[in-house]
Amino acid sequence: MSEAREPVDLTNCDREPIHQLGAIQPFGFLLAISLDWMVTRASANLAEFLGIPQADALGRPISTLITPEALHTIRNKLTTLRGPDVVERIFDITLTADLSRFDLAVHINENQVILEGERCQEDRRNAPSLSMRSMMSRLDQAETLEAFFREGARQARALTGFDRVMVYRFDEGGSGEVVAEAARSGIGSFLGLHYPASDIPVQARALYLRNLFRIIADVDAVPVPVLPQVDEYGQPLDLSMSVLRSVSPIHIEYLKNMGVGASLSISIVVDGKLWGLFACHHYGPHLPSAQSRSTAELFGQMFASRLESRERRLALDYETKARRIADRLLTSVADNASLLDDPAWLIEALADAVPADGIGVWINGRMALAGIGPDERGFSALVRHLNRNAGGRIYAVDRLAETYPDLKIDDAVAGMLAIPISRSPRDYVVLFRQELVRTVRWGGDPHKPVEYGPNGPRLTPRKSFEAWSELVRGRSLPFTEAERRVAETIRVTLIEVVLRLTDEASMARQMANERQELLIAELNHRVRNILSLITGIIRQSQTTSVSLGDYIRQLEGRIQSLARAHDQITRDHWAPASLRQLLLAETAAYLGKNAQRFRMNGEDVLLDPQAFSTAALVFHELMTNSAKYGSLSVAGSGTVELGWIRDDEGNLRIGWREKDGPPVAEPKRHGFGSTIIRRSIPYDLGGKAEISYVKQGLEADFVIPARYVDAVDPSVLPQAAPAGVAEHKSTPANQEQLAGLKILLVENNLIIAMDGEDILRRLGAEVTTAPSVAEAMEILDGRSFDFALLDVNLGDETSFGIADRLAAAGVPFVFATGYGEGIAQANSHSGAPVLQKPYTTEGITDLLARVQLPKKG
Repeated sequence: MSEAREPVDLTNCDREPIHQLGAIQPFGFLLAISLDWMVTRASANLAEFLGIPQADALGRPISTLITPEALHTIRNKLTTLRGPDVVERIFDITLTADLSRFDLAVHINENQVILEGERCQEDRRNAPSLSMRSMMSRLDQAETLEAFFREGARQARALTGFDRVMVYRFDEGGSGEVVAEAARSGIGSFLGLHYPASDIPVQARALYLRNLFRIIADVDAVPVPVLPQVDEYGQPLDLSMSVLRSVSPIHIEYLKNMGVGASLSISIVVDGKLWGLFACHHYGPHLPSAQSRSTAELFGQMFASRLESRERRLALDYETKARRIADRLLTSVADNASLLDDPAWLIEALADAVPADGIGVWINGRMALAGIGPDERGFSALVRHLNRNAGGRIYAVDRLAETYPDLKIDDAVAGMLAIPISRSPRDYVVLFRQELVRTVRWGGDPHKPVEYGPNGPRLTPRKSFEAWSELVRGRSLPFTEAERRVAETIRVTLIEVVLRLTDEASMARQMANERQELLIAELNHRVRNILSLITGIIRQSQTTSVSLGDYIRQLEGRIQSLARAHDQITRDHWAPASLRQLLLAETAAYLGKNAQRFRMNGEDVLLDPQAFSTAALVFHELMTNSAKYGSLSVAGSGTVELGWIRDDEGNLRIGWREKDGPPVAEPKRHGFGSTIIRRSIPYDLGGKAEISYVKQGLEADFVIPARYVDAVDPSVLPQAAPAGVAEHKSTPANQEQLAGLKILLVENNLIIAMDGEDILRRLGAEVTTAPSVAEAMEILDGRSFDFALLDVNLGDETSFGIADRLAAAGVPFVFATGYGEGIAQANSHSGAPVLQKPYTTEGITDLLARVQLPKKG
């Protein structure tokens, strides 16, 4: 009964000791020599080359077999060997007295000198006609990798004379693809064919990495044994670095099945890894000269060096671009952590760095998905699988279904790159790639069953190398090393950003609470001061014996002056403000188109907020008194000259001079306004104030201490108007200016609303008031209006919705606000006029002059 045989599969080749075959090819001889120069092994064909039988050579000194000059040359060459896997060549050397010329290859292996020789070829027709420099120049001129590969194949064929030269590239699994080819006409093409990893087994690829050149001169040649087969320890000779090493019977059958009579392989080693081969086929015996082969080997190394430079340059260009994208991503995330929850934004930001078709984000148990990828249940299950991996490492697969067969994920998703972005708990950004459906043209069926062959229970190579196509499913485009490096950079930096954001968020909350408490305290302090100041102005103003109307106008003017000053210093976040702008505002409020009667002389300065408010009250009172009793009270003739200068100590000295007005005399009784002029600057600022009532007009001199005064930066402040010219012109109030117009006033504060109503009614308008958006909308449902005045902030809502409705109906409107124009115009009606609160007759009149109102006839 015959013994059952195990099936033979494509892994048989992986177990064959191809470096210990114990034989060489017959076109040369081999000698193994001990370090004391005794022959320990010799090939059986030694007599054919050196005229000495193999048995007679064993145990003899090498000096008895070759000339002293040859031995001296070999010894010198051995001194140049560096490293265990180095083979040196000696060309055109005489070994024996018959003057035969040989080419030698010499290397050291296991404390033995391995000497291999072959006869010099007298025919030099295959010698390279181009220098290595010119060959490299042609390679460097190739613009693309495809052109580079084609030129490499063409150059290698010119060097070796083989019928077909292919550039054969390995993938990560060991399978290969013919990416370029140069061949004589009429023998077909292998370009684009793929070959399974079993065609060049693992140990063969490892040997190609050590020994960069492999020649098989004639597949029909009978191997010559190296004797003895084993040494005294029972070990065969290691022929890994041998030039003449015989060929595995399996590989011989493989080549014969392809119709190949001779082959040559030149390893392409890039970055220390076997990138691929120059695979050369000849359809009959073929042995290039040793010098041609040596040149081809050098060409292969130069080609690999150029390829490595190209790939590194391409990788560097890609990584540089990707890192810039990643840096922008990380900067954006650092500024706005919520972006990590937006998968659509993340996939767009990462698309050029690491191309993907979908993305999943998992942070603190929350997930977000976009593009092609698993559903929420599948993504949760995937995260659990990822948590089993070693923490802190990116993980990439291009066959997701094979890697996780128990996951129920859409077949369209085939690849994944998982980037951990935290340490504990595990958070991830996962990039997905869709299935890359493609047809692969194999050089023969890679899945074809294998039977026993003539070499016993080993692989019988495929009988046919016709192209066999296979549809590859369930696989994505693999993530490259460069993409993984970029992902690792993103991982490390995102971890730092997430940790920093966590710390910053905690600190920010604490600082925000502290800042809010400080702001509330500061606001409370300032509001109390303002209220106290206004209370004092009201109380002191009533002591003057004037009519009720005059009292109201005085009070309104003083408060309005404070409001203008306060608005000017808060516009720049409570920073020092311009003295010239303060005076221009007061001039515009009182003189309007007659502002040329007020002449200013002095380089502009900035006043500290405290000094600015005090100066606003002082100059308001001076302007009011001059308009009532002084030079500005006389129509057209009187003027005021105001000059200022900084002294050597930096103090600001201001002089007020009235001219061409009515005669003045010191009053017997000083009112509140005079008290403000005389006492405010000395009392509030520690400065000086002197008032002189000369016959031709009032003269006043003030000194504001240097600590309240700063120089002006021209690049910050607006261009000042020329002296005597106001920033804008005020329109005199007209009691009938709004006569017949229906106006909607929206204001949520009753007292302020009543004040606004009074001003509008004094101008002749019919006013309807609403305190909220809802009431305003209800009023607009039943009535029409000619104009609207809208307070921007109505408590917990804004009036922008009312503005939308008015704009749709073609009704002009104005925003009113105490926050500044930026707040009012932060909406779709950015072109609408803005009225700064508080409401005043002058302010409303000035604004109405710039608004196109309907005319009532």
